Amino acid sequence: MKKTMSALIISLCAAFAFVYQSGQAQSAEEAAARVPLENYIKGHATGDGEFMKKAFHPEAKLFWYRDGKVNQRSSADYIAGFTGKPGPDEAQRKRWIESVKITGNTGFGVIVLDYPTVKITDYMALLKVDNEWKIINKTFYSEPKTK
Repeated sequence: MKKTMSALIISLCAAFAFVYQSGQAQSAEEAAARVPLENYIKGHATGDGEFMKKAFHPEAKLFWYRDGKVNQRSSADYIAGFTGKPGPDEAQRKRWIESVKITGNTGFGVIVLDYPTVKITDYMALLKVDNEWKIINKTFYSEPKTK
């Protein structure tokens, strides 16, 4: 009985250690996957396209649905629109990462841009390429705010 209890305790400790280490690895990987999402937010806050270049894979595409049709553009075209200056109403803008989910070398992030006249929800497909996480695809929904 004593040997059985000892074996059980050792097994439970080993299982806990494995789960704890797996959780730490997952947390480190999730932190790494958040880096491009944080750069995306910094790009919006500062207007600096260099943050966006760090966030997006060069072959990334952006898609949205408006006026009954699907629209798209390249990340390069999107980044070219950044002026290097924050928006005039920057003090009223809020942004945050709503969630991040990763599996292996793929992931998904949700970002909310809450601006005075519009709330945008971005859905970012993430891909780990050459040991670095990048946004590979962005789709979004814009919801104008009524006053």
